[in-house]
Amino acid sequence: MSIDRQKFPPLYRTVAINDDGLDSHSYIPGGLDAVTSSPLAAKPGANPEQFVGLALSTCLNATLEAIEKRRNLPHRSQVHTIVEFARDVQGFQFYVNAQVRIPGIDPQTAQAMVDLAERRCPVAKLMGGSNNVTVTLVNDFSPVTPVADKA
Repeated sequence: MSIDRQKFPPLYRTVAINDDGLDSHSYIPGGLDAVTSSPLAAKPGANPEQFVGLALSTCLNATLEAIEKRRNLPHRSQVHTIVEFARDVQGFQFYVNAQVRIPGIDPQTAQAMVDLAERRCPVAKLMGGSNNVTVTLVNDFSPVTPVADKA
């Protein structure tokens, strides 16, 4: 489905740049500049997995914050996104699980808020058609053990 860009012009525009590949840096002109490296290398730097996780965590929690505000609730939602990089039959895949915790809210209301946020968050909508992406309401976050096995 194509959106009428004349009727719905951009509210914000940015450009994210990486000119030199994984072992270099990615940046926003006049803003963020992050050293990048492979997640499988023992060198400092961020990687695509981390950027994907940050994008979903930040967007989903900002959307939940707006929902909490609209319901006259204090902002308590938290989002931790686990991103895994793994081989598959055609190369590689990302597996993404956003875990959402909303302390002090009954489970039915919290689930309704998460469902609404998932439908409204632009990053969640972008990723929504993938079987590799889940958004889960949790009481406690899963412990995460980093994996840095060489591909």
